[in-house]
Amino acid sequence: MKSGRVVYQNGKYVDEQDAKVSIFDSALMFGDMCFEMTRSFNKNQFLLRKHIDRLYIGLKILHIPIRQSKDELEEICYETLRRNEEFFSPTDEHRLLINVSRGPLGIYAPIFDNKLEPTVIVADFPLKWTVAGMDELIDEGINAVVTSQRAIPSSLMEPKIKNRSRLFYQMANIEASMFKGKNNWAMLLGTDGFITEGTGDNVFFVKNGVVYTPEPRDILIGISRNYVMELCEEMGIKCVEKNLEVYDAYTSDECFVTGTPFCLLPVFTWNGLKIGNGKMGEITQKIHDEWSKKVGLNIFQQIRDYSDECKILNKSQPSQPTPYQFKSSVDD
Repeated sequence: MKSGRVVYQNGKYVDEQDAKVSIFDSALMFGDMCFEMTRSFNKNQFLLRKHIDRLYIGLKILHIPIRQSKDELEEICYETLRRNEEFFSPTDEHRLLINVSRGPLGIYAPIFDNKLEPTVIVADFPLKWTVAGMDELIDEGINAVVTSQRAIPSSLMEPKIKNRSRLFYQMANIEASMFKGKNNWAMLLGTDGFITEGTGDNVFFVKNGVVYTPEPRDILIGISRNYVMELCEEMGIKCVEKNLEVYDAYTSDECFVTGTPFCLLPVFTWNGLKIGNGKMGEITQKIHDEWSKKVGLNIFQQIRDYSDECKILNKSQPSQPTPYQFKSSVDD
């Protein structure tokens, strides 16, 4: 049964089940695509323009010739939201996914009558299916697992471009899923041994009231990461970017990760070792509360509500996509 939701694809709005990317697209051949994921709060898009700005920096560096201006793409995003709103419940939030590739490779041009163009897609999906189940992480905390898979340094491929060449992320996720226990999320070190990032999140530590986060050299500089740093400045909390080792994680008082869908989540253990008292940290809670105040809803409570709702829906529906959960192949 069709959802009724539509996707913008190269000038047309098509049913999301009918949106297709060519098998000859550079995104499939090389992972040659820039993308952004955004979310709303109370139906209002959060920092959409900052996401678009980051997208266009990546497109510029990768020489992907998008035809739309930033203003035009932003309007496409809002039009996609307008067309889909009737298919969202009053409590649903909109999770936009913007994908841009250079389109089919030139060798296949005759298939397309020699009319090649970039692939531009804007899809709108209920946020709840992305964050469903994260209520357990609020209460039990994430266990950050340092994987043998390393982050690719900027000297080899610029990680500040949000791109689809993400096999090293996937390998880290698979490795983390093989650890015993619950709530294991991959955490990558750089080739220099310093902590970089997770596979879809940035990491922060708190020590003696100061917030620390890895230098931005070899990471994707998250929109949520930057927002947390802004909140810290407003709240009078010192926030420092520096090279951090796993030892710094073990000796920190608090730890949390940030990402667009869930905003921030607490990390209670690293490789199974307790961080601080192994509970939600005071500063982590303060940042959550201030962020919630800014956007007009309780972020953790919304995750709890969505998790409860999706558990009910899943009784009669197939398993829904949950990008941040990885099934373990090892018995607990």
